[in-house]
Amino acid sequence: MQDILDYFPDLTELQINQFSQLGELYKEWNAKINVVSRKDIDNIYEKHVLHSLSIAKVMDFKPDAEILDLGTGGGFPGIPLAILFPETNFTLIDGTRKKITVVQEVAKALGLTNVKAKQVRAEELKGQKFDFIVTRAVATLDKLMMWTQKLYKKDHQHFMPNGLFALKGGDLTKEIKAIGKGEYTEKFSVWKFFDGEFFEEKFIVYVQG
Repeated sequence: MQDILDYFPDLTELQINQFSQLGELYKEWNAKINVVSRKDIDNIYEKHVLHSLSIAKVMDFKPDAEILDLGTGGGFPGIPLAILFPETNFTLIDGTRKKITVVQEVAKALGLTNVKAKQVRAEELKGQKFDFIVTRAVATLDKLMMWTQKLYKKDHQHFMPNGLFALKGGDLTKEIKAIGKGEYTEKFSVWKFFDGEFFEEKFIVYVQG
């Protein structure tokens, strides 16, 4: 939890309280429904919460913006980002009912009124458009682009055009090349934002929608 305060010193009392509750909430739910690796649960603030928040070092989401967390699992990166951006709307989706149950209960316990969680796949979403889509360890970039190409709003309100932010690890050369030269991509090293061995080979890949 101290890492969150170190890297995000301007949090309100409410946000500090919400972040401080995350650890115990996930420990309780993980004992019932395994949404976080057993070996990671004791390092949830570094490996899940802070990692999720790295997107906020690249993009400052505006109030009333619509963000989709595709394949949210237990709520990452959507839940930490929803705490950090309380006036931004987050839709968290996953195909697994049990995982969405955890997301709904965690959001409810934290009082996050800007979070909607649904058991649905991206290709099944109808009538909804988003400014940005965020993902973490879900699929290769070419698949993500195929699933999401019809989900972006046409109007842009941020300094970067609407698109995808994917949290990735390791050598991404082949993966980025596979999405084609016609797509604008940018890669950011998480290690530039956060100290620690865990972040050395972690990246945020932005692909314009």
